[in-house]
Formats: sequence, structure tokens, C-alpha cells
Amino acid sequence: MTLEKHLAKAFNLTDENWMKHANPLSVWTRYSVLPFIVLSFWSREWLGWWCLIPAGISLLWMFFNPVFFKKPLSTRHWASKAVLGERIYLNRDQIPIPEHHNIPLHALLNLISFIGLLLSIWAIVYFSVWGAVLGIALTYMGKSWFLDRMVWLYEDMKEHNETYKSWDY
Repeated sequence: MTLEKHLAKAFNLTDENWMKHANPLSVWTRYSVLPFIVLSFWSREWLGWWCLIPAGISLLWMFFNPVFFKKPLSTRHWASKAVLGERIYLNRDQIPIPEHHNIPLHALLNLISFIGLLLSIWAIVYFSVWGAVLGIALTYMGKSWFLDRMVWLYEDMKEHNETYKSWDY
């Protein structure tokens, strides 16, 4: 089982929940999580241990966001296609993806996101504004570029697979 499948399982991404997560509101509101987590832990200077309340709420939002929204009326939005492409990518061990999508760029983009996350954590510890801004920017740059590649994957795969074609409405 791939790391992505373990994460999907942790977030309870069943078939129905994947479609809920494909709602563009789910994708765009999920982008709010990292800045709120950074701000929450940064507020420890002023709030003390009470900073754990907004941090906990942010983490709960990250966990429940994929299942909070309804199934989208249409999956023809960039955000919907990105989520559906992620679903295809995570299933690549069962249904092979085209060779031009099976490239190390995906791992590099995830590495960029991870480095941004580590920089954000460092910025929280040392109250570095520039570290936080750069860390969040790197995280979102890597993730957004990765999602853009997932849109491309979805567009390619839906033409050749009946299951994926049925997601296009």
C-alpha cells in the first residue's frame, strides 16, 4: 500500500468522501489550514497554553474538511479535477498511469512542500515572520503545482477508463 493510500485511509476517503472532497469549496478552504496552524502556535506568546484551542480546531478542520462538503454539482472545476487526479494517482499500483505522468517531478514537488512545512515549523519555534511566509509559500507552491499535474493526469485518464469517465459531470 502506498503512502498516499495510508493518508487517504487516515482521512476516511471512501468513494463517497472522495467525491465530497472534489467539491471546490473543500479544496480552497483546506488551503486555510497551514496559516491558521502557524498563527495558532505563534500565539503561544500571548495566549500561553490556550493557543492549543485554535491549533486543535485547525487540525480538526484539516481532518474533517474532505468530508464536510457535499458532492459538487459539477467536477469540471480545476479543484475538482485536481482531487480526482490525486485519486487516480493513488490508485496507480492497480491501474497504471501513462509513462509521461510517471515521473520524479511528483516526488520533487512533494519534497518542496515538505521542506516548506519544516521551514514553517522552524518559524513557529523561533517566531520568524520571513520563515513562516517562505515556509507557507513553499508548501503551497509545491502542493499547487502537484495538484496541477493531477489535473493533467485526470484529463488524460478519463478518456481511457470508464470509471474515471463517469466522474466527469
